[in-house]
Amino acid sequence: MDNQQPPASNAAPERYRTLLEINNAVISNLTRDALFHAIASALRRVIPFDRTAIFLHDPKKEVLRLFVLESFLPSSYFTVGLEMAPGESHVGWVFQSRRPLLRRNLEKERQYPMEDHAFADGVRSYVIVPLVAREKTIGVLAVASTRTNQYSEADAAFLQEATNQVALAIENMKAYEEIAALNATITATAERYRTLLEINNAIISNLTQAALFHAIAEALRRVVPFDRIAVFLHDPRENVLRLSLLESSLPVGQYVVGLAWPPGESHAGWAFTHQQTLLRRDLETERQFPTEDLLLADGVRSFLIAPLITGKKSIGTLNLNSATPDRYSEPDAAFLQEVANQIALAVENMQAYEEIAAWKARLERENVYLQDEIHTEHNFGEMVGSSPAFLGVLRKIEQVAPTDSTVLVYGETGTGKELIARAIHMRSPRRERPLVKVNSSAISAGLVESELFGHVKGAFTGAIEKHVGRFALADQGTIFLDEVGELPLEMQVKLLRVLQEQEFEPVGSNQTVRVNVRVIAATNRDLEEAVHAGRFRADLFYRLNVFPLRVPSLRERASDIPQLATFFFARFAKKFGRRIDPVSPETMNRLVNYPWPGNIRELQNFIERAVVLSQGPALELDGDLLPAPTRLGSGPGVERHAELGRPLDKSAASGLAAVLEETERTHIVAALERADGVIEGPRGAAKILEMHPNTLRSRMEKLGIKRSGPRSS
Repeated sequence: MDNQQPPASNAAPERYRTLLEINNAVISNLTRDALFHAIASALRRVIPFDRTAIFLHDPKKEVLRLFVLESFLPSSYFTVGLEMAPGESHVGWVFQSRRPLLRRNLEKERQYPMEDHAFADGVRSYVIVPLVAREKTIGVLAVASTRTNQYSEADAAFLQEATNQVALAIENMKAYEEIAALNATITATAERYRTLLEINNAIISNLTQAALFHAIAEALRRVVPFDRIAVFLHDPRENVLRLSLLESSLPVGQYVVGLAWPPGESHAGWAFTHQQTLLRRDLETERQFPTEDLLLADGVRSFLIAPLITGKKSIGTLNLNSATPDRYSEPDAAFLQEVANQIALAVENMQAYEEIAAWKARLERENVYLQDEIHTEHNFGEMVGSSPAFLGVLRKIEQVAPTDSTVLVYGETGTGKELIARAIHMRSPRRERPLVKVNSSAISAGLVESELFGHVKGAFTGAIEKHVGRFALADQGTIFLDEVGELPLEMQVKLLRVLQEQEFEPVGSNQTVRVNVRVIAATNRDLEEAVHAGRFRADLFYRLNVFPLRVPSLRERASDIPQLATFFFARFAKKFGRRIDPVSPETMNRLVNYPWPGNIRELQNFIERAVVLSQGPALELDGDLLPAPTRLGSGPGVERHAELGRPLDKSAASGLAAVLEETERTHIVAALERADGVIEGPRGAAKILEMHPNTLRSRMEKLGIKRSGPRSS
């Protein structure tokens, strides 16, 4: 007879000692593997076996899973993790019936396909008993031998008694593990909530964008590890996702700030478009977009992306990259989306703040500009006169002002072309926006483009900060291009583009700026002649000459001189605190009969000088102040007019040249004295005479004028 059992008298004490040893192992603080190993060692002394196993029930999948296995028998089938349906196996029969199963000779007694696998491994007998804890079956315990008739009913009864303790230990251990897992989950959840709170605190702090992002990255790293974190923001103008913020311990390669991807052609774009998190556990096998090849080349093996969503609108993505495969899980994705929701709100608020700050800065610049304009010598109230020629100009202003048409104002120097531009602007729908003035002749050729269109920091030597150009400043308003005929040819091309397309690029920038600006240009040159001579582009001339408006010279509106003179006398008397009697008829007659080659500007300067030099309340004009009366004058780029009603004789022409020369000398000397000999600068003689410093020096040399005074320029 195979495998003779020891006499009951000898076996009983050993079996009790085994039960006691199992009990001691159960109540000891052992790990699960150590507990099962101790139980197997104790059982082997009284119940020989070549294989022992514990199957536990998984109620979620409704299977019995091989949980612990100790075996001297090789097997390709019976391995830890093996799952059996309860109704299709000998193990399942024991679990469902809650009764032991004894096979003395498996060659003859096997009934289930699973037993064929056991027989193939060399098993010839076995006993399986249910694990019952608190009247609930949680699994089975099996011992198997390569010998037939190894086990008896008494062995089955003893094994059942032993498993009652084992089942309780397993149940307690499962409960402990569930509690431990729950505690770990609670701890992890608490840590994530702390992280969310920390991120929220960082968001509401007054941090810069870079500092905010760094604080978020540090808080996030504690609960979701990463080797690279990035934020892509959507640029709606170009419809791309642009890498805006980046922190990385990995090589960056092409993955640098400023990198732009079309949403439909990138993994980040997928999350942005679908408004869903995107998880890649292993880029070696899962990548789908060409952009993911860039990540793999940098050493990224797994990543997690969450869309930045505000008000159901995607504004970008938050990206985590790791060099470790299978780094991220679905719970990580859910948590990252919560973080992304906070960041999205912060980004939106920051963008709104930056936009408000930009508008505030712009309004401050406009305010400064407008304050400067308010304190200029000319203003709309100085448009004085009632002559037919002047009234004709006013009618044209009324016609063109309500439109957005480009206006070309031309006429002799000093006729008040800027006042005309100001009048057009103030009667237009753009009057609430600024009128920005650009004197084209007063800007050096190398700085014209920067002055008109602005420049970015570092665009050229000396560009130590960003400069906003005049066209950007005039957005939604009007720009007045004075002396437009003085623009260099290369700038005329760029000006033409702005007039046609209403867009430009600041110097040193590749970002196109769009503006809505009305253009009023002015010149004292004959632009048609300049076009024929090749000094002015024909296409620009025709673009500017939409509504030409000629300003008459003071000779052509002589009847307005008394009104203008009275206006200027009153202004300068108040300015200098002088009491001046009304102008005598004789004095006024001399003013009316003088040709005023410098037009209204000359009249204004002359009266200011007269008020300054006047010794008493009566304003008397001697020969040094006003040359002999004549009625001839001329100006560059406009018609020449003789005294109304009289032709010019040749004998008067030579005398007139001397008169004009002497008048010009007088003006220049007076300006130099007023400026203390300084030519350039805001208080220089060139500024007073409203001419270019080089032009003034040329005229001084021609007229033989020497500077005097303590300063020079």
